[in-house]
Amino acid sequence: MRNLTKEAASGDSRRKFALGTTPSPDFQTTYAYVQCTPDLTTEECSNCLNDAISEIPGCCTGKAGVNVLKPSCRIRFDPYSFLGPTLKLDPDAPPPSTSPSSNNPPSQGNTNTSRTIIAIAVPVAGVVLLLGFICIYLRLRKPRKHFEIHREEDDHEDEISIAESLQFNFDTIRVATDDFSDSNKLGQGGFGAVYRGQFPNGELIAVKRLSRDSGQGDIEFKNEVLLVAKLQHRNLVRLLGFCLEGRERLLVYEFVPNKSLDYFIFDPIKKAQLDWQRRYKIIGGIARGLLYLHEDSRLRIIHRDLKASNILLDEEMHPKISDFGMARLVFVDQTQANTNRIVGTFGYMAPEYAIYGQFSAKSDVFSFGVLVLEIVSGQKNSGNIHRGENVEDLLSFTWRNWREGRTTNIMDPTLNNSSQNEIMRCIHIGLLCVQENVAARPTMASVALMLNSNSLTLPVPSEPAFVVDSRTGSVPDMLSSEHNSRETNRSIQESVNEASITEPYPR
Repeated sequence: MRNLTKEAASGDSRRKFALGTTPSPDFQTTYAYVQCTPDLTTEECSNCLNDAISEIPGCCTGKAGVNVLKPSCRIRFDPYSFLGPTLKLDPDAPPPSTSPSSNNPPSQGNTNTSRTIIAIAVPVAGVVLLLGFICIYLRLRKPRKHFEIHREEDDHEDEISIAESLQFNFDTIRVATDDFSDSNKLGQGGFGAVYRGQFPNGELIAVKRLSRDSGQGDIEFKNEVLLVAKLQHRNLVRLLGFCLEGRERLLVYEFVPNKSLDYFIFDPIKKAQLDWQRRYKIIGGIARGLLYLHEDSRLRIIHRDLKASNILLDEEMHPKISDFGMARLVFVDQTQANTNRIVGTFGYMAPEYAIYGQFSAKSDVFSFGVLVLEIVSGQKNSGNIHRGENVEDLLSFTWRNWREGRTTNIMDPTLNNSSQNEIMRCIHIGLLCVQENVAARPTMASVALMLNSNSLTLPVPSEPAFVVDSRTGSVPDMLSSEHNSRETNRSIQESVNEASITEPYPR
């Protein structure tokens, strides 16, 4: 690249450009070129190109290709030919010979032509300069940059470029959140705190400040930016922008005023604000959001951490799925995938994922089923339900009462005067979603159809996973294996992200 710089800088006023190749490992060839705008002097061109080359170690060490663009010069190299045939300019024409007539005064016609050219060129140059200054001014004011992220997954490296992503200045976010004051703190998530903020124009925001000492901060940040920025759905939290400055990594979201679902549904007093009509709309909204992630977004996305604290409620109590830091991308025609790093929240995890690391859209369906039963009963899946001398978890309690025909025992007592048929149907759908057999669970498309069509006959569910026999206290083999895996596999983590702001993948 240094050699090409010398060649380009020595070019004439028509072209300052150089192209070359060099052998690379594995019998490959690296193609490269450098270029300056022709108006630069030799020294200016050389300085501009050297500055661009000096940026390579800081941004792109180990990359097979580099592309650095500056206002007056550009460098690039890649392991493939990216330029077509180059235009060859004729050698400089010899200077015109001096003839006696050259000393004669110019004719009147030439003088008039020169004046006309000057009269046109001066205003045009002035307008161009004015427009240039305006563009530079707007560019400096606008918190918008081209942002490029390199992502590694499953030993394959992809380059994903997000053009025109909104990048906020750190000072702007700091002022909006009153220097991240505790009074503006909305909650503490698994990978950082979430703060309430307000821009000078009055717009309210939620800012997720990733923890500096989090070993997974960078991964979660890349997931969030690459995925959420491309997701647009009324039942998903909307990403407004991000900030990358030094060690600071911030994500800026729309502000959702009514906190998260768990704030209401598990509180003995606040749950009364969620009548059955609202709960039914929340269930339907979550189903539509998951259906979008699984089938309608730009890429097939598995959330992997769907739970009550990750469902935000807007001013009209409409649900918005958040916290996509655990999300994983799978191919459109792929039915399942495996991972060595199991993340999420026990109680909402499907058995095949918690034990074997196998996740699919049906893993999210399982979590959705648990969530539906929580919404209907007002009980946490991890809590113990006392009925006489029996102590059961939510799935065991729901399954036993449904099988014995006492489904009214499952209902939240505050829903006494609600639609019995819809509640019973939602309990039925929830049990279908938490079946131990993965193939027997419905897809989210089927779930959405079940919720919207009361005439559709529902199949009979089989026993849920992780059911504990309250009479004997025995735990199924699968549950025992799950407990053993928690002891032996230290990579399994319980999500503590109660802040309900995000991390995803789109289609």
